[in-house]
Amino acid sequence: MVILDTMESIGNLEEQALKRKERLKNLKRKHPSDENASLSVPQTEAVVLPKPKFRSYKPQDETLQDSKLDDAQPAVVDHEVKDLLEAGKEKVVLQDLDISSLAPRKPDWDLKRDVAKKLEKLERRTQKAIAELIWERLKQGSEDNLGAMVTMSNKLPDDD
Repeated sequence: MVILDTMESIGNLEEQALKRKERLKNLKRKHPSDENASLSVPQTEAVVLPKPKFRSYKPQDETLQDSKLDDAQPAVVDHEVKDLLEAGKEKVVLQDLDISSLAPRKPDWDLKRDVAKKLEKLERRTQKAIAELIWERLKQGSEDNLGAMVTMSNKLPDDD
């Protein structure tokens, strides 16, 4: 029974394949393919192809000689070379060169530059605070150190 079913299905598949082939043949007759159409219908439009440009190739055909590009002419560099030679003749004075600008800078040089103003202000305040502490100790001490305090107070920096 299984064998009969497979035989019938194979027969059905063959029939379906034959039907498909017939339909395809009919479609081909009704609608010719692009290849057949191009052969049967003459073309009315001429296809314009780009002309070749020969830069480094010299064509042998005379009709292609018109497409050949002229050889490139090198640029005139006489003036530039003269300027460079004159610049090379000038002597460089080593005294005018700043050696510190030639030396590489440390990675934190910009931080030190930005903090320098603040450090100067703090340094002045620190010196003033030290002077005040010394003044207070001298006041607590003896009167004979009064002359030393007067000289110290004259040396105190002004606070900005």
